[in-house]
Amino acid sequence: MKFHPRKTFFYFVFNKIDTKNTIFLRKLIKYTIFDKKHNKLMKSLRTIALKEAQNRISPEVKSPSTKISDFFGANVFDKKKMRDFLSKDVYEKLISSINQGELINAEDANQIATAMKSWAMAAGATHYTHWFQPLTGTTAEKHDSFFEPSGEGAIEKFAGSALVQQEPDASSFPNGGIRNTFEARGYTAWDPSSPAFIMESKAGKTLCIPTVFVSYTGEALDYKAPLLKALAALDKAAVDVCQYFDKSITKVNASLGIEQEYFLVDESLFNARPDLLLTGRALFGHMSAKGQQLEDHYFGSIPERVFTYMVDFENEALKLGIPLKTRHNEVAPSQFECAPIYEEINLAIDHNQLLMDLMEKVARRHHFRVLLHEKPYAGINGSGKHNNWSLITDTGKNLLAPGKTPKNNLMFLAFFVNTIKAVSEHADLLRASIASVSNDHRLGANEAPPAIISIFLGSQLNDVLDEIEHSRISKKIKEDNALWLGIPKIPQILLDNTDRNRTSPFAFTGNKFELRAVGSSANSSAPMTILNAIMAEQLVKFKGEVDKLIKKGDKKDIALLTVIKKYIKESKAIRFEGNGYSQEWEDEAATRGLSNIKTTPKALDAYLTEKSAELFATTGIYSAREIHARHEIMLENFYKKLQIEARVMGEVANTAIIPAVIAYQNSLIANVKGLKELGVDSKSSLEIVKKLSEHLDIVKTNIDAMLEERKVTNKLEDTREKAIAYDEKVKSYFDTIRYHADKLEQIVDDSVWPLPKFRELLFMK
Repeated sequence: MKFHPRKTFFYFVFNKIDTKNTIFLRKLIKYTIFDKKHNKLMKSLRTIALKEAQNRISPEVKSPSTKISDFFGANVFDKKKMRDFLSKDVYEKLISSINQGELINAEDANQIATAMKSWAMAAGATHYTHWFQPLTGTTAEKHDSFFEPSGEGAIEKFAGSALVQQEPDASSFPNGGIRNTFEARGYTAWDPSSPAFIMESKAGKTLCIPTVFVSYTGEALDYKAPLLKALAALDKAAVDVCQYFDKSITKVNASLGIEQEYFLVDESLFNARPDLLLTGRALFGHMSAKGQQLEDHYFGSIPERVFTYMVDFENEALKLGIPLKTRHNEVAPSQFECAPIYEEINLAIDHNQLLMDLMEKVARRHHFRVLLHEKPYAGINGSGKHNNWSLITDTGKNLLAPGKTPKNNLMFLAFFVNTIKAVSEHADLLRASIASVSNDHRLGANEAPPAIISIFLGSQLNDVLDEIEHSRISKKIKEDNALWLGIPKIPQILLDNTDRNRTSPFAFTGNKFELRAVGSSANSSAPMTILNAIMAEQLVKFKGEVDKLIKKGDKKDIALLTVIKKYIKESKAIRFEGNGYSQEWEDEAATRGLSNIKTTPKALDAYLTEKSAELFATTGIYSAREIHARHEIMLENFYKKLQIEARVMGEVANTAIIPAVIAYQNSLIANVKGLKELGVDSKSSLEIVKKLSEHLDIVKTNIDAMLEERKVTNKLEDTREKAIAYDEKVKSYFDTIRYHADKLEQIVDDSVWPLPKFRELLFMK
């Protein structure tokens, strides 16, 4: 029989897997040649992948030092290096720019650029790049060399103008209609508040300069620019409210700690699964008999090969100043987590974006692939990115940490209750900020917060707010800490005095709020821009109401407490202390008037409401043109990812699963014929053939119908209509196709099944 590689599943894989895996490819080609005598494949791709995975040897990993403090931030142009390379005057101006946002003049920019170049070249860097975060969801960079030819040979040069601004092509990045393809100009502009760093690889080192990315006409084309605007708005609004309590406070920073969950899978097994390769999740696969039901993986002993990988990427992260603190096994098999210490929010997000890129690069050294998809495997827990958010003053006070004195308690209450009120007012917008095609699989799946936005406070603080709501505000206040009539005494809240509620999307956990609904693959800038923006708007409104009461003659503390009490009543519906996974909560949430928007295309509508438009206008974060563009981009991203999933599902079913089933079915038919010739009853074999045919027919019929539905949907011109059609029509075939394909997996001879199974993907470490 002549071998036709283009007609086989293996041709599909040859053209998709990473060409770096040349050894694996050579073995694959060797083993997928037909034995002419026996007219069958000698070995399958899955067999080779399993053999490769079983024989892995972890590379040796050496830490730069036994003390992390010896190499932490070694590849970062941090304050210590700034002092070493800059004059005192320019150093102080740069620090002022970082802390206060003051402009840097051209002369000082030249000195800073020269200092960066000297430091970077001393460390071995030959190139520099403006590192930015376009609306693709990943990071981007264009490298330029320090080298420049001159009349006397060559020199290394890096001017202040190159530091401050660059001009990458903006035409091919998502822009939502802001730019035409022929309008290519776009600008990256230096963000001094996030330090430059050196990215290392075996081939060389590059100086990376964090930047914003804007169009030629000034609209933001990235995640960072709107975030910086939201943080500036929050800083001003928070400082104004702080002045009621402490005149020495002149700045408030939002802080963030991002817990990153992820899965690991062996590289060979990954390459043998086109669905994982192209979509990040397994579109087919029957759940392994053993999953997470024994709860033995969570916080268990870290597998040695995984541990070696963790140490390697942690070392790289620590050199880049990413303060990783925690590592552990997560709930699902082959799921893990890492988490840093809290940082200023802009820096924390830059570090998380850098970390995700780093994790993927280092994984390849260990023949792993990182799965950051929110739901790579059906039937077990998905992955999130818990965002732990708080507000810190320049005097070192955490505004969400209750104090011991009534006055401090009142300050805490002001920010605590305003946060609740802000989320209550803009719950749908916060829901929209965490919406994505991949996160839709996770939200409300009895493993993550539901799509209903609610707030968990814990019984102690919940009781405090109830007490304030129902208490009478006294007009006579004694100025002593022993008794302050009208203000309930709030005990000091220790970190472990507030229980955790894993079913709540937004929970107070002692001295911070934890937004648990963010997806593991997301850029946290999107939800954090919204959270900080709604908080800024709310604090401005709060100050306006308090000042109005003071002008009417109320004492300041009475005015503060009066407005706080009002907000407690108005936002009570969003507070929920129970099980967010239950049907009872869905029913109760509906009676409270809370939204339960389960799919992304409809959730994204919240960006375009009048309330949202007013928020963005008053805070100056998005223009109307920018927000409509982002809405368009998010809808396009949604339907295009479903489009890819539909195409992959069709290709894998038609070129891998169906041929394997037919081959096995033919062998059974031959077996039945042989048994009949011997006069042996073949009832069992015939029953298996019948089941195979039934499942096969349903798979093929639904694949064809799905592909036809996709053709119809692709003709729709309105982006929102197309996204909804992909979600409600094209995607509606997925579960049926998968269910019957997975039934086939349970029947077909294990040696014939072409795709690595869940037991192999999850338990081969």
